[in-house]
Amino acid sequence: MQVLKSIHVMELPREVIVGTDAIHHVPEACREIARGNILVVSGPHTIEIAGKRVANLIKSSLNGRVYTEIVQSSTIEEVKRVVEVMKRKNIKLALAVGGGKVIDVVKLASTKSGIDFISVPTSASNDGIASPFASILKDGRRRSFKAQMPYAVIADVSIISKAPYRLFASGCADVISNYTAVRDWKLAYMLRNEYYGEYAAMLAELSAEIVMRNAELLRQYNELSIRTLLEALISSGVSMGIAGSSRPASGSEHLFAKALEMMTDKGLHGELCGLGTIMMACLHNADWKRVKRALATIGCPTVCTELGIPPEYVIKALTICHKIRPNRYTILGEKGLTWEAAERLAKMTGVIP
Repeated sequence: MQVLKSIHVMELPREVIVGTDAIHHVPEACREIARGNILVVSGPHTIEIAGKRVANLIKSSLNGRVYTEIVQSSTIEEVKRVVEVMKRKNIKLALAVGGGKVIDVVKLASTKSGIDFISVPTSASNDGIASPFASILKDGRRRSFKAQMPYAVIADVSIISKAPYRLFASGCADVISNYTAVRDWKLAYMLRNEYYGEYAAMLAELSAEIVMRNAELLRQYNELSIRTLLEALISSGVSMGIAGSSRPASGSEHLFAKALEMMTDKGLHGELCGLGTIMMACLHNADWKRVKRALATIGCPTVCTELGIPPEYVIKALTICHKIRPNRYTILGEKGLTWEAAERLAKMTGVIP
């Protein structure tokens, strides 16, 4: 019987609104918690796509000042700058209107400022739209910071449908990566007596299953496919909130992706995780061929050269990724893979030609 050594806090969004023209629900969601000045944070492109529109909707419906701010990247410096803006302008509520980088910056900045934030994604590229973790670049390395869950998630399908398909496909791959993340988590429970939450694990695994099972539908990139992915991404984020950690959605495949990100800027986060999931599923003796088929059907890269990444980068990443989070036990173990074993794995699964 598992002995719980500590407690964890479960966080869940209070409200999730998904659908065409869902953006019109922003003022209503703000009204429930807005008690002063509001800050709408967006990116240099997404400010024109949806940021200004959100700010205008709030201004026309609520009293109080609405400020806008643009973030250029998801760095710790940008987080500190936004925190300073929040303090200087006495912000009581923040809205993140943009992609994953914008949402991550606002997520961490609002946590540090002690205020609520609402997630308004303009693409469906990763599960950070509804998770309690922020991926931030610090000291030249991308790190995962514990943050708060969004008070609400408002995902407008009509806006997200205008984002490049590649972002959508990357989001699919990010959800599919739960397939190996959950297996790593269960392995850590079995071998290290780490806390394992069956409900959170099943929710994350179901999200991956839904995406793989509906690969043909998702490839159509219509309203139904976007809704399907958004629900899977949000469920994946919620699974992390329930678990109190990123375990249900981040395992050896994410370590591999982070190792690659240290060597090259080619490939989106989800795309790199997809490549990692193929190989880590093989190490787990799971159905890696099914993972690869689903990714290929959706239109995600399954060979490193499709992203312009040299095969030797993949091999090196496999040999060093176990060191990135040494406290996170995965199928890679404590010693990782030798160069020869890594090359054999990558070739056998076809991730390198």
